[in-house]
Amino acid sequence: MLLLNVHHTAVVVHDLDEAISRFESRYGAVPLYREVVSDQGVEEAMIPLGGSFLQLLQPIDEEGSIARFLERRGEGLHHLAFQVTDIDAALQHLREEGARLIDESPRRGGGGHRIAFVHPGDLAGTLIELVEVA
Repeated sequence: MLLLNVHHTAVVVHDLDEAISRFESRYGAVPLYREVVSDQGVEEAMIPLGGSFLQLLQPIDEEGSIARFLERRGEGLHHLAFQVTDIDAALQHLREEGARLIDESPRRGGGGHRIAFVHPGDLAGTLIELVEVA
């Protein structure tokens, strides 16, 4: 499996508008794009940082996993996302290595990318997202 880059680091926030404003005023960072990803129950903003992104996530579905995360843990780091060349091959490799997968097959994520998640129990309590760029 070939990891190309850290695609993004995801941070969950209560108020996306306020978080974007804070990042812009403090760091001069502005989102490249913002979108609603309905099937994941979030609105996201992607802020470019060198060769990767900071993804700000605000829940829009009160029953979704991001809303539950926010309620239990508050704002903060949610996951690390690694860009891969072939997500199907990456998932197969992880299965063969005995990794604990959340997603057995890829699904569509923000930006139209194919994504899949690896359980935090598989690597030091860190939720990992694999991203195959569209």
